[in-house]
Amino acid sequence: MVRILVLVLAVLTLATASAPSQAQVYRYTDENGITVLTNIKPEPGRYENVRNVGCYGTCIKGVDWHATPLKRSEYREELRAAAEVHGVDEALVRAIMHAESWFNPAAVSHAGAQGLMQLMPATQARFGVADPFDPLDNISAGVAYLAELLDEFDDWELAVAAYNAGENAVRRYAGIPPFSETQEYVRRIRILRMRYRG
Repeated sequence: MVRILVLVLAVLTLATASAPSQAQVYRYTDENGITVLTNIKPEPGRYENVRNVGCYGTCIKGVDWHATPLKRSEYREELRAAAEVHGVDEALVRAIMHAESWFNPAAVSHAGAQGLMQLMPATQARFGVADPFDPLDNISAGVAYLAELLDEFDDWELAVAAYNAGENAVRRYAGIPPFSETQEYVRRIRILRMRYRG
């Protein structure tokens, strides 16, 4: 089993090494008033370059999470392997990645979180991340961290709240902290998880 896992991870590393190191993300409002984020360049003048805006995850406002396009195939093998190794629901991981970075491996937040799963430097150090912009490295560490949170809190919503606000905040309030950002984060993950499971 260990040999098979090492082989799978080696193949995934080679596959991701040939992929572009940065993905461009564009944001625009469609004709129905829905904020759309996409890697396909829209018509000139209709969009803004999200990388230049520097806004990822919780700072993005006005998105209809029930309608935003899902990303079911991006990083499928990396995500599946990490979810299987750590026993975490793939739909939950994909929902977090969607809400955190919109599947942009070059994403950097104002707070300094980096990569697909928006790992803070302390989390990167804790899980031995060599390159936070490497999809396999980032996903592996992000899912390992999520698995620890799920083990500690035994409730996926509390684990998600801790992923956003930190374990100490969830412990201090014995539940989802009363921070508007964290409550909104849990709400959007709830919607995205349900959609990815379907």
